[in-house]
Amino acid sequence: MDQTKRGVPDWLKCAKVFVLDMDGTIYLGGQLFPFTKRFLQQVSSSGKRYVFFTNNSSHSVTDYHEKLVAMGIVAAQDQLYNATQVLLEELQRRGTVKNVYVVGTQALQNEFRQAGFRLSETADLVVLGFDTELTYEKVKTACHLIRQGRPVVGVNPDFNCPVENGFLPDCGSIAALVTASTGVKMDFYGKPSQHTLEFIKRKTGVWEEELVFVGDRLYTDIAIAQDSKAHSILVYSGETKKGSTEYPDIKPDLACTDLAELTELLKSAES
Repeated sequence: MDQTKRGVPDWLKCAKVFVLDMDGTIYLGGQLFPFTKRFLQQVSSSGKRYVFFTNNSSHSVTDYHEKLVAMGIVAAQDQLYNATQVLLEELQRRGTVKNVYVVGTQALQNEFRQAGFRLSETADLVVLGFDTELTYEKVKTACHLIRQGRPVVGVNPDFNCPVENGFLPDCGSIAALVTASTGVKMDFYGKPSQHTLEFIKRKTGVWEEELVFVGDRLYTDIAIAQDSKAHSILVYSGETKKGSTEYPDIKPDLACTDLAELTELLKSAES
């Protein structure tokens, strides 16, 4: 059913900040969806704000900001966050980890270096990211360290990253490989973790109930709001398709075909 015919929920009228996923929500691979700019304009004209949050740890925030700018998206760099920042802030807060072994791209490794961590094969902590430069040697070294007792964390739990021609194995899939070899499971720091929810609240400065998470993946973008006062909107422009029976216990507050439908819903909220 067209969401605009069901009326606008009060929580959407009261929302102050939309936390937008990127891959599969505002673009697919290198292609910006044609309705994205109209949605962002509508959010602004409605007196609300938007920020971007991606679980994708294969690129830096600077890389993503440059990508958005190249696509013609109006956004300051402090409107853009990723799961790597959540993990880095948490590690810096603890202050107990100095040396890390990072299974990740050069971009992810550089993020750790710039944050003051030393990359080493004799590490205090093993970090798994979305590594599009993955090699067997990296996996072997990570598993060896874990078997020696080093703790391990994952940046983001996503199994796949949607692109124009399908999906790429993401951090969750790499983590599954490591867990299968070592028997050790790990915590993740991107969506849907409480770490990310608290991070977003700090960065935006709004109450939890004033946040709306928008994304295409049930077990990350939608699950983050599941047991909180925040709200969620599922879009079917990326990984999750209409009629999907996966993750039946994860329910969005609202579902839309894409941001174009959500744009019309926001317009109707003003009338």
